[in-house]
Amino acid sequence: MSGQWGEGPARGDDAPGALTADGAAGASGTPGAPGAPVPGPRPGGRAEARRAAQGKPVPAQAGTPQAGGGRAAARAAARRPKRNVKKIVAWSAAGVLVLLAGTGGLIYYQLNGNIKSFDADAIAKDRPPEAQADADGNKPVNLLLIGSDSRGKNNSDLGGGEDGGARSDTTILLHVYADHKHAVGISIPRNAMVAIPSCKLPNGKWSKGTNSELFNAAFSVGGTDDGNPACTQNTVEKLTGIRVDHTMVVDFQGFAAMTKAVDGVDICLPEDIHEKDLNDKLPAKGAVVLKKGPQKVQGQQALDYVRLRHGIGDGSDIGRMKRQQAFISSLAAKIKKQGLNPTTLLPLANAATSSLTVDPGLDSADKLMSFGLSLRNIDLHDLKFVTLPWRFRTVDKNIDIDATVAKKLWDTLKADQTIDGQNATGEQPAEAPSPTAPPAVAATTATTPAAAAHAAAAGSPLADTKNIKVAVYTGTSATGMAGKAAEQLTAAKFTATAVGRADNLKYTTTMVQYGSGQKANAEKVAAVFPGAVVEPGTSAGVTVIVGKDFATANGATAPGASGSASAASAAPSAPAVPQPLPSSLVADARSADDNICDNTTYGSGG
Repeated sequence: MSGQWGEGPARGDDAPGALTADGAAGASGTPGAPGAPVPGPRPGGRAEARRAAQGKPVPAQAGTPQAGGGRAAARAAARRPKRNVKKIVAWSAAGVLVLLAGTGGLIYYQLNGNIKSFDADAIAKDRPPEAQADADGNKPVNLLLIGSDSRGKNNSDLGGGEDGGARSDTTILLHVYADHKHAVGISIPRNAMVAIPSCKLPNGKWSKGTNSELFNAAFSVGGTDDGNPACTQNTVEKLTGIRVDHTMVVDFQGFAAMTKAVDGVDICLPEDIHEKDLNDKLPAKGAVVLKKGPQKVQGQQALDYVRLRHGIGDGSDIGRMKRQQAFISSLAAKIKKQGLNPTTLLPLANAATSSLTVDPGLDSADKLMSFGLSLRNIDLHDLKFVTLPWRFRTVDKNIDIDATVAKKLWDTLKADQTIDGQNATGEQPAEAPSPTAPPAVAATTATTPAAAAHAAAAGSPLADTKNIKVAVYTGTSATGMAGKAAEQLTAAKFTATAVGRADNLKYTTTMVQYGSGQKANAEKVAAVFPGAVVEPGTSAGVTVIVGKDFATANGATAPGASGSASAASAAPSAPAVPQPLPSSLVADARSADDNICDNTTYGSGG
């Protein structure tokens, strides 16, 4: 490279220093020191040889006395051509780019060197099936996030305790919907009683597995300081019936470093927290370590907040999970506010990867970056957090999972439905016919019974109701009725988001239920089902439960009898969709943009 950055080949100890912010190369007369002029071509360089070959005078070097000083010399200097400023800027920029590229390579190498992955052979062979991409190629992703309280390395200095081994202090299954604009994190209580399957041990053998054990014991299988993330992944897959695509483990050191990298995270507490609240072995209450109200924390204080149990609420792990959800929400908001740029992301990535263990599918900086970028379109309001449905045990202080409600939740995720019953597969509903559509198409649509009912309800034969989303469930034992109802809704230009089976099959009358603010939409939907009853429901949006009246009107037959070919064929093709989730679970969910002081504790007392 020739030009102002240096015309010779690669330089050694005599090379000029790097450019400063103002383009200088160093102090007076000393390359590399502040304030020094940018050095000219060195004697004997290519520029000097070209001038000599052309018979031009060779300019003196900086610091070399020139003959004939004074005003004559000044005038001669003024007549010389000026240096090519554009060329200087171009070569200077090129030099900076080279430095940046080199630095980027070092950072990339460092990030790669930070990342550890666990053995792919430790992942169970008997696993739930992979999620299938929809017609538009969209596919959901399930990410298992584990916060480890490993006692190894320097983690004990940050509250990890003195015992060896590791436990999963925090576990969240994050379901990223196929549209990659919505996500929901499910917190799994660490003291929930679950079945732990056979897991690979450090010696290469496999454990026997247990039918009832504390959930966080899965991470401890093998007794190493690094924990056993593959065993936790296997346990979550067995518990949920959902395939985990990726797993990430961050220990105390990594967590503390991440909070410092973003210059702290905003939190809020309803009460002052004292030293004894963090360590119940202390004899006295001690000083305040976290004050009541909003504040910013990082490092040790951030760890104290997310690990805190006592001194607030009922002291159970349920309240702690709520604070962990609030913390992750606040961290996501902080990163989003700072912007996805190198200044923000590089320190954060370095901090995170320094104590990160991942599955083999995320074992490089490239893979992590690609996965991270795939989440960039999730809005804070559409990032939700809920706690796995649970109940306190009567025999001890641990927790039992509410299997009935939990199944509805897992089925909801498998169907890629949001917790309030909306479709998030990424598929776009079919467009309504345009005003210029062929008359035959419009006529065919308008003459169907459902379209006629829709026209009467909406006031226009082609009114746009595709944004009214309806979940459909069969409340009768007749086969194919939910699929048939979905067909009629689609013909009437509504969007059927769910087709499934109601909690009982003894509905005599079709019901159209609605959530908050959806009554008008429910009345439009009811026009498709003459005689349907419109009533408030427990789920958001609009839900149709078709009864015996609908089955009779559509010529349904009893199970086992030969019936309508169209009805029979509709049922197998309908997606399996869950029953609505309890309104209490939906109402208790946290959005990442919620107020940081809301929903951060559980129960009363301290």
